[in-house]
Amino acid sequence: MDLIELLRECFSNLALNKLRTGLAILGIVIGIGSVIALVSIGQGSQKQVETQIQSLGANLLTVIPGGQNSGAVRGASGGGTSLTLEDALGILSSSQITTVKSVSPESSRRLQAVAGKNNTNTQVIGVYPLYAEIRKINLASGSFISQRDVDSLTKVAVLGATAASDLFGDSDPVGQNLRLNGQTFKIIGVAESKGGTGFNNADDAIYVPLSTAQKQLFGTNYLSTIAVEAKSKELMTQAQNEVGYYLLSRHHLSDPTNADFSIFSQNDILSAASQVTGTFTTLLSGIAAISLLVGGIGIMNIMFVTVTERTREIGLRKSLGAKKKLIITQFLFEAAILTFIGGVIGLIFGVSVSFILSKTLSFPFAVSFPSVFLAVGVSGIIGLVFGWYPAKKASDLPPIVALRYE
Repeated sequence: MDLIELLRECFSNLALNKLRTGLAILGIVIGIGSVIALVSIGQGSQKQVETQIQSLGANLLTVIPGGQNSGAVRGASGGGTSLTLEDALGILSSSQITTVKSVSPESSRRLQAVAGKNNTNTQVIGVYPLYAEIRKINLASGSFISQRDVDSLTKVAVLGATAASDLFGDSDPVGQNLRLNGQTFKIIGVAESKGGTGFNNADDAIYVPLSTAQKQLFGTNYLSTIAVEAKSKELMTQAQNEVGYYLLSRHHLSDPTNADFSIFSQNDILSAASQVTGTFTTLLSGIAAISLLVGGIGIMNIMFVTVTERTREIGLRKSLGAKKKLIITQFLFEAAILTFIGGVIGLIFGVSVSFILSKTLSFPFAVSFPSVFLAVGVSGIIGLVFGWYPAKKASDLPPIVALRYE
């Protein structure tokens, strides 16, 4: 029996019971489609997180009060009031530091913002003008905080996209007023959306002059964060060292393990986020792989039923001289055809589902070709593995026994 005749015979046998064949294919479709779709969702989420972190600024180091194990400076627990404006200005002006391009001192706190009948609890951030450059804040309308606003303790505010929508809906907030801690602020600008989510969403924020935030809103003289922009990506590690040891000197600390601050690089944050999303993707893949295994078991069950139904046919063919190899090959071909058709449909189904979900949930569309090849390859192996045992059982039937089977 040549290959063409063998394939024709396999398709003919599978077409005899279309419902059963369809159900077997459906199991593989669901399995492969689930693997591809869930891996795609996981990788799309990972890309979205990485994009959001990178959108916070390029070559960015973040200094926060309180010591922790972090790169060049390893610290123990410290207070939350250890960073001052003088620390930030010193980083920029110190002759010891040669790798830093810009520095942004920041002080933030969540406050209730009120505009007319609308109100929202949002992050209020006291900033210098360089904040917009370092944190990559683009304006949709109006202007950003100026140095004059900082020097004069002006009560002006720039709204993030979400904060503007919550307080003013579709109307233009520029020129209107809002109240923070019972004090009236004039809105001078609205930032473009950065597409962030979560508690520290850059869109759900209100920016005010740092001096105004510290002296009139928060009543503090310390900073929440110092954002440091290195001159290049290659100099980030050196910048982290220089800033760390400069602050140790300023705070009169000789032992880095006693540091009362921590320094995180953008790479540290990206690495941690990638590890979390990678674990999430792996978990989703494992769950989807179970459905693929179930689809393989379904093929084995159907092949068993097929062998049982065709026992007399097998006996007749063996009595006419058909060899065990031919019978095994035929049943394996039938299993392979089921998994191949299911694999192709599952591939189309998985990619389509991941595309629709990416558009619906607004995250990047990402299809991993290794995961596609792996899912289709594994499905083929599953089909052959689960199809081999019923095929072997069929080929081992003695002709006389098979011919007497009712």
